[in-house]
Amino acid sequence: MRRHPIQGLVLAEHEFTVPLDHGQPDGETITVFAREARAAGSEDADKPWLVFLQGGPGSPATRPTGLETWPVRAAKDYHLLLLDQRGTGRSTPVMAQTLARFGSPAAQADYLKHFRADSIVRDAELIRAELAGGERWALLGQSYGGFCTTTYLSLAPEGVREAYVTGGLPPLDRPADDIYRATYRRVADRNERYYARYPQDVDRVKELVDMLGSEEVRFADGTRLTPRRLLQVGSILGMSYGFEKVHYLIELAFVDGVQGREVSSQFLRAVDQQLPFDPAPIYTLLHEACYAQGEATRWSAQRILGEFPEFELDGDGPVYFTGEMVYPWMLDEYHELQPLKEAAELLAEFEEWPRLYDPDRLAENEVPVVAAVYENDMYVEREFSVETARVLGAKAWVTSQYEHDALRSWGTEVVSKLFAMRRGEVYAL
Repeated sequence: MRRHPIQGLVLAEHEFTVPLDHGQPDGETITVFAREARAAGSEDADKPWLVFLQGGPGSPATRPTGLETWPVRAAKDYHLLLLDQRGTGRSTPVMAQTLARFGSPAAQADYLKHFRADSIVRDAELIRAELAGGERWALLGQSYGGFCTTTYLSLAPEGVREAYVTGGLPPLDRPADDIYRATYRRVADRNERYYARYPQDVDRVKELVDMLGSEEVRFADGTRLTPRRLLQVGSILGMSYGFEKVHYLIELAFVDGVQGREVSSQFLRAVDQQLPFDPAPIYTLLHEACYAQGEATRWSAQRILGEFPEFELDGDGPVYFTGEMVYPWMLDEYHELQPLKEAAELLAEFEEWPRLYDPDRLAENEVPVVAAVYENDMYVEREFSVETARVLGAKAWVTSQYEHDALRSWGTEVVSKLFAMRRGEVYAL
């Protein structure tokens, strides 16, 4: 096996063949890619494996570059396996290009039903048997990866020696509507805090929304930047850098052109890069399905939005940005999502989603779990996370010191704290 060093780590690559449908192990197969990372100088040491489950859904695993510090810290205690969850990165990818080979929206939807956390866990179990010789391994789940970790503890706890979760303990049996009500409240709070920090942006955002509503401002792919599409840049307001990144974007909005005041092309390019929905269709197509257990979500975020008048575009107050929620209109306005509109509608109406969590089994959990729960997390409701921690018997580190991106931005501190808690030690931050 070819290995190569990079900033304190030694990397190697793996590809595994797994069933598309684990209920039909002899049927169609897909490929799952994973990159191992070992501490340089101790790559042959006898250490347990730690599988990293990335946030998302629809995002590939961390690519070691040295910018994120937690892999080097974690590799002191474990051999890391950075898993590209099925459909992402180098694992048989899901995108408009690849889904186009299916003959109908129904076939696309049927294919996509196999890309939730339950299938990701079953992939990992096959990989564990092949790579780890059946030895139990540890899990580190960030955000949606914590959802996958909880599914793992429901479906195959015998494969797990310990689990760490950062910003990702999911509600176990709440419907999507309850989750989005909580989410809108948190996003509204972020908007209030954002405008309190940058009051000059109140009028600027209003002017921008008015201009986009009356003029056709288009991206390079020909699709239009509409007001509601613009407001999705608020999806990053829950990160430690979110307020500043949105503000620095908004301050680029206008230039004086031939026709007078115009939307800046520099701003337009920055918005296009900021919105993640085109290159990762799993996010849009299966985001609400992350919460579906035996019921259809029917575009929950769109339905619940009407309960929060502060998000109306024509209100008297500041224009509120939306968060990470997905909406049916996105299938009309995003270029790479347009061919998937009918499949998305079928998934939104699908009622027979298998359960992702087994509360009874989780209540008997014996796997040590340590979880960072962020007090002001915009993406995962603190109250719901604490409830789930109690069910799991997890050690919960509830903190207001960090935001949802803590693993990425302060990874060494966060991982060291969680590892110390697992050992029953005190780690002072």
